[in-house]
Amino acid sequence: MDAATQVFSESGLREGTLRDIAERVGMTHAGMRHHFPTKAALLAAVLRRRDEISLAKGAAAQPRGVEILREWVDATRRHVAQPTLIDLEVTLVAEATVPDHPAYEYFVEAYGRAEELLQRAFGEIRADGILAPGITVTQAARVALAATVGLQQLWVWDRDRDLVGELEFAIGSLITVPLE
Repeated sequence: MDAATQVFSESGLREGTLRDIAERVGMTHAGMRHHFPTKAALLAAVLRRRDEISLAKGAAAQPRGVEILREWVDATRRHVAQPTLIDLEVTLVAEATVPDHPAYEYFVEAYGRAEELLQRAFGEIRADGILAPGITVTQAARVALAATVGLQQLWVWDRDRDLVGELEFAIGSLITVPLE
């Protein structure tokens, strides 16, 4: 899974091959195909693993409201420490904008779930009276998601950027209490 993550994040799905992945782990191409008959099957497994890694800590804590936003930023902090996960998302999401790409539906659903989570968080934040004035729950959720995706893209191009600090600023501007 690590080798597939690296190959897909470096080369994308179209250019990365099962042979490349098999070579990195010392397997034959036939051996790789025994476990993953297609690149799409391997990609699905890689993306599921990525989600499990990303969501494991946050799900265990069952956060609400501002705590969801804090966990969102903390997950990004963890991804910066393991940049292959960010590289993978940025590379694949660019390829997967066409409906016939094997990861298209995955990203439509994943970003839909992310927006739902953020809408829940900002709904609780609004109920707590700490949503910034003039912002709707939907706007806040979409801005937080867009900031995350966009800042990750910029960070892939320039690792000297303070991805976490910029994300904290963007999300923090949507609420009336400190994010930290």
